Amino acid sequence: MSEQKLVGVQFKPVGKSYNFLLPEEMDVQPGEFVIVNTARGKQIGKVTASSILPPEHDQEVQTVERKATPRDLILRDMIKEKEAEAVEKAREFLKKPEYEGVKALDAEYSFDSARLTLFLTYDEVPNFNMRNFIREAAPMYPDTRLEIRQVGPRDMAKEVSGLGACGIEKRCCSRFLTEFSSISIRMAKSQNVSLTPSEITGICGRLRCCLAYEHDMYEEARKLLPKVKKTIQTPLGEGKVTQVLPMSDSVIVYIPEVGQRVITRSELESGKMEEKKPIPIGNETDDSSPNEDVEMVRFDNIGRPKRTEEGQAGNKRNKSRPAREHSFHEKTKDRSESTSEGARSNPETHKDAGMHRSSSRRNRRNTGSKKRVKENGSNNNPSR
Repeated sequence: MSEQKLVGVQFKPVGKSYNFLLPEEMDVQPGEFVIVNTARGKQIGKVTASSILPPEHDQEVQTVERKATPRDLILRDMIKEKEAEAVEKAREFLKKPEYEGVKALDAEYSFDSARLTLFLTYDEVPNFNMRNFIREAAPMYPDTRLEIRQVGPRDMAKEVSGLGACGIEKRCCSRFLTEFSSISIRMAKSQNVSLTPSEITGICGRLRCCLAYEHDMYEEARKLLPKVKKTIQTPLGEGKVTQVLPMSDSVIVYIPEVGQRVITRSELESGKMEEKKPIPIGNETDDSSPNEDVEMVRFDNIGRPKRTEEGQAGNKRNKSRPAREHSFHEKTKDRSESTSEGARSNPETHKDAGMHRSSSRRNRRNTGSKKRVKENGSNNNPSR
C-alpha cells in the first residue's frame, strides 16, 4: 500500500490551512488552486504545502477533487463580488432596532453558490435569536441555503485589520497569523511585562498574541536560573533572589550586608565576581566634525560675546577682534585697579575728594533755591 500524500489548502489569504488527501495520479505545487469538498460544500483553495506528514492518530481527511481551471479562477472572482454584496445586504438588514448591536463581518459562498455563510458578531446582544434572523433574512438570498456563524473578538480584529496596539502598521493577526494560540497571563509574568491592561491587551480586548512569541525562550532560560524568593550563595555572601533576568542570564539578589546586586549565572557557578569592564566615555570637547567653518562663541568676563574661530588660520579679522576686546578689557581693568590702589594708598586724598563732591552738591541746591525765589517774586509783582 502506497503512503498517503497530504497537501495543505488555504481558503483565505491569511487563514488556517487544512489538510486534504491528494490522489496518486495528481501532482500539485504550492501556489496552485484546487477544488475540494468541505463541510460547507465545494470550495476553491490555494495549496500552501505539497508534502505534509500524515497525522499520528486516525483522522478523516477529505480528498482533493481536481485542479482549478482558468474558468474556475474567473468564477472565483465573481463569487468574491457576490460575497461583498451579501455583506452589504446583511448590514442594511441589521439596521433594524431589534438587531441593534449585531454586526455583519463577512460572507462566504460555496463554489457552486448553493450555500451562504454569514459571519456575525453579537457578543453584547445576549437575547439574539439566530433562528428568527435566518427566517427573516433568507428571502434576501434566494436559491441559497443560509447559515450563521458567530465571530469572536479576535477574528473580528483580524478581519477589520488596522493599526496594531504596539504601533505596527498592520496587526499581526491580519498580516501573518493563520490561527490563534492560547495566551495566558502567566506568559506576561514570565517576561516581566507590566500587567497594566493597556500594556498587555490588544485592539480586540484580549491578551496580545505577541506574548507567545518569546515565551518558550524565556522558559528555557529560566530553567538555568534560581527562582524568585530563593536563598542562594553568591560571591558577595548569602542573599535572596528578588528578580530573574532571563535574557541577560542573571538574577538580582538582595544581600543584607551589600544590598541588591546583579549576579550572572557564570558568577554563581564559579563563585567569583567577574571584572566589570568600564564603559569608554568619549571626549565631549573633541570636535571631530569635518566642517572647518564652525564658529565657536563664548562670553568674556564683562558679558559680551567673544568670538573665536578654530581651523581658519588665514582669517585675520576674526583673530584681531578678540585681541582688541581683550586689550580694552585690560585697560578698563588697569584703570579701575589704579584708582582703587590710589584710594587705598592715600586715604586723606580720598576723604578730600569726597568732601569736595558733597560741597559742590550743596552749592547747586542753594543756587536752585535762590533762582526759584527770584522767579516767584517776579510773578507777584503788581506792576505786571
